Amino acid sequence: MISKTVSRISSACVGLLALAAIASPAYSAEYAIDPTHSFVEFKTQHLGFSWLAGRFNTISGVLNYDPAKSTNDQKIVIEIDTASVDTNHAERDKHLRSADFLDTERFPTAKFVSTGFEGDANGGTLTGDLTLHGVTKSISFDIKKIGEGDDPWGGYRAGFEGSYDLVRKDFDMGYNLGPAAEVVKLDLYIEAIRQ
Repeated sequence: MISKTVSRISSACVGLLALAAIASPAYSAEYAIDPTHSFVEFKTQHLGFSWLAGRFNTISGVLNYDPAKSTNDQKIVIEIDTASVDTNHAERDKHLRSADFLDTERFPTAKFVSTGFEGDANGGTLTGDLTLHGVTKSISFDIKKIGEGDDPWGGYRAGFEGSYDLVRKDFDMGYNLGPAAEVVKLDLYIEAIRQ
């Protein structure tokens, strides 16, 4: 009697699992952003004479990506520790962390969450919500795939790059650095490892 009951329960469980597998949509593979091989760099004009360049040293995130699937399945979430800003000058970095710019005590994280992608496996236009300095705006920018494949350690990686011109005033960072420095050019290089 007990064995028949166990057998019925087992059969029911197998049936439910099979039904769930059929009913569940197939999602893109999940990748974790490799923080040691991913970079968010920026530059802005310095008085119209030259460029001031820097980067954020601490980033993380996840990427859902499969070149064989619909572009609607592709998604990326990137988080940036704003206090990790680095322009190779301690006093300038302290100023950038202050309320004049990033205000890292109030807004310790910048975040990008994609909401759409138009293109193919080699690149296209990525759209998403960028939250920076307490302001969230929808932005779009072009990205392209650098490459993908097996790595020497038994993993599988994919790499992408993109760029975006950020207007500081759009994110309530209007500290006057002159008209040449109103736009900050962001360059994004992401390498991610399939989980």
